[in-house]
Amino acid sequence: MSSLKISASVLALTAISATAAVARDNVQVAGSSTVLPYASIVAEAFGENFDFPTPVVESGGSSAGLKRFCEGVGENTIDIANSSRPIRESDIALCTENGVNDIIEVRIGYDGIVFASQIDGPAFTAFEASDIFNALGEKVLVDGAIVENPHTQWADFNAELPAADILAFIPGTKHGTREVFEDKVLLQGCEDTGAMEAMMAGGMSEDDAEDACISVRGNGITVDIDGDYTETLARVDSNPNGIGVFGLAFYENNTDSLKVATIGGVEPKTETIASGEYPVSRPLFFFIKKAHIGVIPGLKEFAEFFISNDIAGPSGPLSDYGLVSDPELSATQDAVANEDTL
Repeated sequence: MSSLKISASVLALTAISATAAVARDNVQVAGSSTVLPYASIVAEAFGENFDFPTPVVESGGSSAGLKRFCEGVGENTIDIANSSRPIRESDIALCTENGVNDIIEVRIGYDGIVFASQIDGPAFTAFEASDIFNALGEKVLVDGAIVENPHTQWADFNAELPAADILAFIPGTKHGTREVFEDKVLLQGCEDTGAMEAMMAGGMSEDDAEDACISVRGNGITVDIDGDYTETLARVDSNPNGIGVFGLAFYENNTDSLKVATIGGVEPKTETIASGEYPVSRPLFFFIKKAHIGVIPGLKEFAEFFISNDIAGPSGPLSDYGLVSDPELSATQDAVANEDTL
C-alpha cells in the first residue's frame, strides 16, 4: 500500500471517527435509476470476485442520490452517488455545508434517452424534436401565434404520425433524465418550430422564452414519473397510446414489450451514441466521497473495478446493457487511481 493511500486513509479515519466508532463493512450507493442497472451488475460481479461484501446499490434518482451523498461524512451516509447529470454548484454547496469537501467525479460512459411505446401499439416509430414539443409543450406556435397547446392527437400537427391520443410518461424533476429531456428535446423542438423566436419577438427575454419552451402541458396528457423506469414501463404497459421516456439500457432490457422510435431519423443504439449521431444522449457519472476511501472496505477497489477496461470498456459486460464506453476512459481510470477531486 502506498504512503499516499495510507495518508489519505488516516485523514479519512479521523474525519469519520467523529461521527462513528465502527465503520460499515460494505459500500453503499444510491442515485440515478439510469445508472442503477450498471451499478447493480458491477456490484454483483465485485462481490463474486473480491474479498469484500457486495455493495448495496439503491435507486431514487440523481438529485435524491446527490442529496443523500451530501448529508455529511460518516458511516451513516452513502459512499457513492450515481448520477445521469453533472454535479451542480448547488450540490457542491450543500456538500460543503455538511463537511463533504473532497469529491471524486467518475464518468463511466454514455447513455441515450429513448422514446418507446407498446410493441403492438400505434406506429410511434419516428419522431423529430419538433413533434415532441408540439405534442407536449404547454404553449406552441399555431398559424404564427403562440397559443395554449390545442393538439389532442399526434396527427393534429403531423399527418405522418398516428391519429392517436397524445399521452406521454416523462421523467419527473428528481431525475437527471428530465434535464436532458428538456434541453435536448423540448428546447430543441421549440427552436425548430420557430416558437422560441416568436416568444422573444412577442417581448419575452431569452431566459423567459427558454423556460416557456420547456414547460409541459398537464391535464393528464403528460404525466411526471418520479419513480424509476419500472414505473414508466408499467404505465406504458397499461396504456396502448402511451409513450415513455427511458434510458437506452432499460429499453434494451425490455424489447419484448417495447418498440423504440428514431429521433431525427437516427435509431438510438450504442454506435450512434458513441459517434454523437443520435441527438439525445448524455454522460453518466458516479461521485465518490474521498473521506470514506480507506475507511469503508473496498470503496476504492469497487470504483476502480467499475471503470476497468474489463467492465466499462467497449467489450465489457456493461456494453451488453447499452452503456457506450467513454473514449477517455483511461483518463478517468488515472483520476480515480490518483484520487483526484473536483
